Amino acid sequence: MKATDHILVVDDQKEICEVVQQYLSSEGYRVSVANDGGGMRRVMAQGAVDLVILDLMLPGEDGLTLARQLREESTVGIIILTGRGETVDRIIGLEMGADDYLPKPFHLRELLARVKSVLRRASSRAQKEPPSSARARARFAGWHLDLATRELVSPEGGEVRLTTGEFDLLAAFVNNANQVLSRDRLLDLARNREAGPFDRTIDVQVGRLRRKLEPDPAKPTIIKTVRGTGYIFTPTVEVV
Repeated sequence: MKATDHILVVDDQKEICEVVQQYLSSEGYRVSVANDGGGMRRVMAQGAVDLVILDLMLPGEDGLTLARQLREESTVGIIILTGRGETVDRIIGLEMGADDYLPKPFHLRELLARVKSVLRRASSRAQKEPPSSARARARFAGWHLDLATRELVSPEGGEVRLTTGEFDLLAAFVNNANQVLSRDRLLDLARNREAGPFDRTIDVQVGRLRRKLEPDPAKPTIIKTVRGTGYIFTPTVEVV
């Protein structure tokens, strides 16, 4: 954990905000709270936020809408925290760009483990990459991926934003191109299982990557499905 790690808790239940704020503060984090979307934006306008713990059931704008807006504007870590238990909400939350999901009621120690995992993945990825500048950038199918700065540039020259989870998964594919990778193996490569990932996390992340990379996501040519096994990243990867 860095001394500057700033966590924003967005929940309309003030008692939950107070408990989570007190607990995470005791663990050394800087914690702010908000009770709705307007409050969330006011806190974020005041300074950098590293992670948002976001409830789905909020007055006014719901958590899914806010998660989508956050992901469109930044790569901040997002943990969905909600009383809803339906799988569809969990999957939609991930598709909106959330990095993790924790249903209520929850144990504070489990929440802390999820917080540490999301922050660790966001901050340590560059440290895991080979230090040699010769392996810092990769080209594939006209795309350019900078493994050090985490920047992805399209064949047309535009920068494409990636969430932490999307970058980790794409880096795993790039570093293991033309190999059939099972979902189990991809979980190890991209997430290290630290957050107890969900059954369909990899499928959701692959779907999001396809929408960003593929000319036709319905007929993928870059990340292909290997029926009954997993996925294969088909382009030739050139390290520059």
